[in-house]
Amino acid sequence: MTSLTDNAERTSTGNLAGSGGGVKAPSSPRRSRSGGPWRTRLEIAVLAGPALIVFLSFVMLPVAVAAYYGFFSWGGYGPATDFVGLRNYVVILTDPAFQEALWHNFLIVILSLVIQGPIAIALALLLNRKMRFQSSIRVLIFVPYVISEVVVGTGWSLMLANNGALNDLLAKLGLSAYAQDWLANPDIAIWTLMAIITWKYIGFAVILFLAGLQGIPEELYEAAAIDGASYWQIQRSITFPLLGPTVRIWAFLSIIGSLQLFDLVYIIWGQYIAATAGTSTMATYMVATGRNAGSYGYGNAVAVVIFLISLIIALLYQRFVLRRDTEGAVTGGKR
Repeated sequence: MTSLTDNAERTSTGNLAGSGGGVKAPSSPRRSRSGGPWRTRLEIAVLAGPALIVFLSFVMLPVAVAAYYGFFSWGGYGPATDFVGLRNYVVILTDPAFQEALWHNFLIVILSLVIQGPIAIALALLLNRKMRFQSSIRVLIFVPYVISEVVVGTGWSLMLANNGALNDLLAKLGLSAYAQDWLANPDIAIWTLMAIITWKYIGFAVILFLAGLQGIPEELYEAAAIDGASYWQIQRSITFPLLGPTVRIWAFLSIIGSLQLFDLVYIIWGQYIAATAGTSTMATYMVATGRNAGSYGYGNAVAVVIFLISLIIALLYQRFVLRRDTEGAVTGGKR
């Protein structure tokens, strides 16, 4: 022990002597002033530069081009010369079909949060407990999320057709009175869509919440159990508050995804049935009135309107909901 202590002291003394003896000399202020800011700027440019270039090239540039063509009556061929100003945007905002599609999008946003959130939290709490086949159940819940939307849409459209598997199963069970036109009935179609969306995306929410639950320190649960807290008291006082940031991030992703919903609706209901069935969205409206109608100028204007609506909602959510979760990580707690 004495030998190790002496060696450590000699090593420490030698290092100090090598640095000038006594106390280590501070770094030169001149060197810090000359290289610090430029080095920081270079690091920011190297790290953020590629992502910024990709963002400007594939996000902002297409939006700017779409905004440009939105001011023209353009068929998609040749230069755009028929300038119409804001007429496309006025037609969009006063079109009852677009207003109906906008309402469907907001309805899908609300129903997705109300239906998927509680179910996903309940499944995550259940799967966070030790049980047999825990890993297999997690994989099975997540499988629908990784299946292609084309496969999901085609499969569900076949099963939910008038002569499909669901109505046939109801008939065999003696419940033929409950057989419905699940896809074309305007009173049922939106709920059919919500059932398919919930089945498709609930796995992503469950995995996200499970990751959030894994980040909660186990010592908090042990201390609460020692204090005699019940299972639901522990969930209400520890789990739900600490799972809040994860839930808010999931809600943000769900909102943006619901506003941009296109593929499942387009595959299952098609370009014409969606409007009459009450499942049309802003994206299906854009394709139907833009590309399919040969009016690319109008379609570009619809795309800009969808972008602005999504941007405004994202900024408001960031300002009033996500700010308390991200400001400490981004600014180090400084306002």
